[in-house]
Amino acid sequence: MKKEALMLLLFLATVYSFAQGSEKELINKTSATEAKAKDTTNMGWKKAGNFVLLFNQSAFNNDWRAGGTSNMAGNIGLNYDFNYKTPQMIWDNKLIVAYGLTKLKGADVQKSDDRLMFTSILGKKASGYWFYSAFLDFKTQMDSGFDPNRVKISHFMSPAYLQAGPGMLWKKHDNLKVNFAPATSRLIYVHKHFTELAPSFGVEQGEITRFEFGAGIQGYYKFKIMENITWENILNLYSNYLDKPQNVDIDYQANLVMKVNKYISTNLAFQAIYDDNAVGAFQIREVFGLGFNYGF
Repeated sequence: MKKEALMLLLFLATVYSFAQGSEKELINKTSATEAKAKDTTNMGWKKAGNFVLLFNQSAFNNDWRAGGTSNMAGNIGLNYDFNYKTPQMIWDNKLIVAYGLTKLKGADVQKSDDRLMFTSILGKKASGYWFYSAFLDFKTQMDSGFDPNRVKISHFMSPAYLQAGPGMLWKKHDNLKVNFAPATSRLIYVHKHFTELAPSFGVEQGEITRFEFGAGIQGYYKFKIMENITWENILNLYSNYLDKPQNVDIDYQANLVMKVNKYISTNLAFQAIYDDNAVGAFQIREVFGLGFNYGF
């Protein structure tokens, strides 16, 4: 009897052990399947963009004694993202096109905004939120620029900046990412008529290009302050190893959007640039107005 009881206990222990192992294996397989399914969601192309038309105006009649100058201003802008994703690779692309004009009573029409920018980052999964990366960044303007004396100082592709290099990308999600590129090449191009008499945008007199090699950091962060209010931040830093590496070029852009409804919003655009090859001080641009928005 004792022998039979012992055999029964051994049999039950074996069955229990096998059941526990099978259950553990099933749980692991289920977890792996769920993780794999989670990793493969939102794969492929993801495209999103926003078109905005901003307008602001101030008007005073001839009897207004408090002072002021009538003015009108308008801005159009396109902010478009097209990103590709697989379990082991990402490819993020952003295109920004913006143009604005302002007219003061009794003065010529002047630009208030002029940007054409394209950024592309290709990343291969390393670990966690980290990716081995390669990036390309291009920016220029679309229209001519003039100094206060109406002398032309810039136009389309003058200047034009092209940066590229390998690095490491930290990306938590589409709205929060930072790319570190310690071996970045940069090419600055201007038309030859801007360097006939003197250097221009860092390009030496008589030349049309300037090559630089240094380190770059590109950061992007977009978040919701509260319902219907979003703040987008774009930061680019660059240090040229070959010439005054302590003088870091800075380009920071902030776009604050306060939605009224699906199509109407109040928009604030701010940009600060420091590039001692152009001017040894911060260049500041700020545009605020009521906007028509169309998302796609």
